[in-house]
Amino acid sequence: MRPGKIISILLLGLIFSLSACYRGDVSPEPAVAKGKAWSERLGFPKDKRVLILHADDLGMCVEANEAGQRYLADDRIQSGAIMMPCPASQAMADWYRDHPAEDIGVHLTINSEWETYRWSPVTDTAQVPGLIDPEGFMWRDWRVLQNATAEEVEREIRAQIEKALALGIKPSHIDTHMGTLYMNPKYAEAYLNVAMEYGLPAMVIEFSQPILDRFRAMRFIIADEVVEMTAQYTLPKLDDYHPIPDGDSYEDKKQKFYELVQSLKPGITEIIFHPSVESDSLKQITDTWQQRVWEAQLFYDDDVSEFLEKEGVLFTNWKDMMARFRQSSERSPS
Repeated sequence: MRPGKIISILLLGLIFSLSACYRGDVSPEPAVAKGKAWSERLGFPKDKRVLILHADDLGMCVEANEAGQRYLADDRIQSGAIMMPCPASQAMADWYRDHPAEDIGVHLTINSEWETYRWSPVTDTAQVPGLIDPEGFMWRDWRVLQNATAEEVEREIRAQIEKALALGIKPSHIDTHMGTLYMNPKYAEAYLNVAMEYGLPAMVIEFSQPILDRFRAMRFIIADEVVEMTAQYTLPKLDDYHPIPDGDSYEDKKQKFYELVQSLKPGITEIIFHPSVESDSLKQITDTWQQRVWEAQLFYDDDVSEFLEKEGVLFTNWKDMMARFRQSSERSPS
């Protein structure tokens, strides 16, 4: 299976378990919020679709940085996240220091999935031997689950956050590359405990019955216990989540994006994608290069801008969500 397909499948199939093992203390959810979509809880009109257009894999390569930086600086998208172990993470951090208002998170990474373009942990490899494959890089796939302890994973994700902070990044949130941190309950527990310790919101979906029905129709097993545990996580959540679908051509991809937006219900939806500018190097890195190049075109397309305006969608990002959450918490009775 192509690495790009693995990413999409893992993200769709595993995001539901985001807070399955969290046991830490969190701030109480505002009482006024209960029973409502997160968009309404955070002060958006209840009948509106609110989008976060989110660029994953920043810092992976210079091509990803160039596309993401242009989108963010020109207010074409709302958010992005950096892979700190990757070769171009330093350059992305340098750019961020000149653009500190941008919404940038840490895309916590314990996989290095491409065939020839690889990276290693931020932590000294002697301290995290289970994260290292026989070639000396992070595991390409789920074999990391068979080799890395939760203690090693926690050590590495802390190091990635600390590296971001040391480089002058003030992360707006954290999420996980390929969804791997959710595949092992102990990894997830470490991940969410670290999120709470640093006060960084993690990406969690609020599972309404329609969302549950959709995932189950796709044959992703979502246990009632997982749903119950997810309900205990009280920082801001998403009402929905989607990757931009692949297309057979740019026009096909654009049409699928239109159909995705039109299918959304009111609430906050994060739509993720992986924009990169075209280059010979990108073509050597990943067999998903064409989709990434089209995704770097999509939000500079006047037709897309006109479509989003006509659809009447609103936009937010993680910084805005947290600011709204804190304001509503302050207004709630103690």
